[in-house]
Amino acid sequence: MTPARTLVFAVAAGLAVGNLYWAQPLIETIAGSLGVSSSSAATLVTVTQVGYALGIFLLVPLGDVLNRRRFVPLVVALSAVMLLGAALAPTFPVLLAVLGGVGLTAVGAQLLAPLAGELAEPDRRGRVVGAVASGVLIGVLLSRTASGFVADLLGWRAVYVVAAAASVVLAVVLRMAIPPLEPREPVPYLRLLGSVFTTVARHRAAAPTLAICAAAFTVFSMFWTSLTYLLTAAPFSYSASQIGLLGLAGAAGAIAVRRAGALHDRGWSAPATGAALVLLALSLIAGWAASGSIIALIVVIVVLDVAVQGTVVLGQARLFALPGSARSRLNTALVVCNFLGGAIGSALTGPLWALGGWTAIMAGALAVTAVGLLVWALTHRSRLVDAGTDDAPGAPRVDKPRVRASL
Repeated sequence: MTPARTLVFAVAAGLAVGNLYWAQPLIETIAGSLGVSSSSAATLVTVTQVGYALGIFLLVPLGDVLNRRRFVPLVVALSAVMLLGAALAPTFPVLLAVLGGVGLTAVGAQLLAPLAGELAEPDRRGRVVGAVASGVLIGVLLSRTASGFVADLLGWRAVYVVAAAASVVLAVVLRMAIPPLEPREPVPYLRLLGSVFTTVARHRAAAPTLAICAAAFTVFSMFWTSLTYLLTAAPFSYSASQIGLLGLAGAAGAIAVRRAGALHDRGWSAPATGAALVLLALSLIAGWAASGSIIALIVVIVVLDVAVQGTVVLGQARLFALPGSARSRLNTALVVCNFLGGAIGSALTGPLWALGGWTAIMAGALAVTAVGLLVWALTHRSRLVDAGTDDAPGAPRVDKPRVRASL
């Protein structure tokens, strides 16, 4: 993983995963255009995230057996087709279905992240994974900014036309950037999917890592989805492009922690994860108090995104440090859990907002954060040492370095 290739992977990952979030600042705009309620339009985000979770589970494990130099560009090209379909969708049900397909094919980032971890030198793995993961979060956040500006200038359909064109370019660039790789032994597809669960069960550090990261991502989705409701209402009454600009504040937070993986490389993963969760809780309390001030909300956005990014990057680095050759399957488990959490978070946003507005959203997000902190508190003191392999259960042991994978 040269610096140039790391940069390409980070940019490509950000562009790929950004496709999930074009609709988030456009909920009110799309609702008015297609004649549906705001609460119905909010399901566009939920369906896209559910489609993404399905794509992670159904497609990403293939990264452990297929030629990724061909497979990754193919998936990105299919994403371009789905994005063009969203631009042409004549009705809300069609748009809903097509955005599910966008989610299903927006998995290029999660094929690149384990590949980056595989190609990186062991003593730089955390930093490389951190750089790619930072690109993912920056893409998520900047997609909102770009979406708002393009929609205000050219309409919401133009957002998906631009995204489709960018995906075509991305497919070509990745075909050139991904190096030739050694072929791997083929595995029957159903057995490959089943091995996602057995791989997680085999590594004692995996399950609590997945739970903590999913909690952080649930809060992330709740916050950003509900922020649209808060900022379109009085006293703000912001347009889509103004709401999208707040993505720049979130990107600043992502840049601030782009080297969070280095903390894992230095053996500080456990305390850093706990600190990130505490920071997340404090940002939610501040967010509740800051609901009437845009300046205070910008500060909250930066802090919240630092906390979420730090939690997820540290968790991903721990999983990729586990021994064996199933990093794509471990990443599958991580991202499926994250985005199912994200889908739950966005689905809870509507009912919680109707129940108690911003206060109810912050209280619900704080409760989810408390669950993540509880899992961390129950597991971080035990130094979990996993020297197993990702071969089939009962396979002969091979000599591999013992990897500390504590929380």
